[in-house]
Amino acid sequence: GGPAPTGASAQPAGTATKSRPAATPATGNGAPATKTNGGGNGAAVPERVQRLLAVVKPESIQKVERQPMDRVNVWPHLMAAEFLALLVVLALLTFFSVAVDAPLRELANFNQTPNPSKAPWYFLGLQELLRYFHPQVAGVTIPTVIIIALGAAPFIDRNPSTRPDDRKLAIVLFTFFIMSFAVLTITGMFFRGPGFNFTFPWNDGIFFEL
Repeated sequence: GGPAPTGASAQPAGTATKSRPAATPATGNGAPATKTNGGGNGAAVPERVQRLLAVVKPESIQKVERQPMDRVNVWPHLMAAEFLALLVVLALLTFFSVAVDAPLRELANFNQTPNPSKAPWYFLGLQELLRYFHPQVAGVTIPTVIIIALGAAPFIDRNPSTRPDDRKLAIVLFTFFIMSFAVLTITGMFFRGPGFNFTFPWNDGIFFEL
């Protein structure tokens, strides 16, 4: 029931504090000095001080959960889009088949070889390589190296990112393969004439049939 100690400071609101006895000078006999209360009874009251530990914001202790991503079901959202794309491609193929006349030619005459004799368009790249390399190199070695390189590419470039800036190796390999195949195919299709010699289509015409 006595009065509050006179040496205690006011505690700040919203802060955590810790009390400890203050260091007091020792008396002549080595005992720490104490203060007496104002009641006159001579009771010793140790002097106490307040120490500020931390100020914690309420937001920092709240757990913020990750917001769920928007998801849709495969059916009907994905399947409907794929079915619509299937119908569009089927309509284009049907229109192309009706509009473009592609009759069968006469039976092959083994005594008369057509000049130039060209492979189907998807093999024209390999046929074009035969103009520059030995058949063993153009027909076996180069295709084998390309297939092995493309098959090993996912094991060499293990970057899981889907951003183009992070997949430079994959983009370079894919671009090199596509551009090489396209250049060889277009050259064999439009720039090769009789004897599979190099010609200009705007001068000699196009020696290619679908």
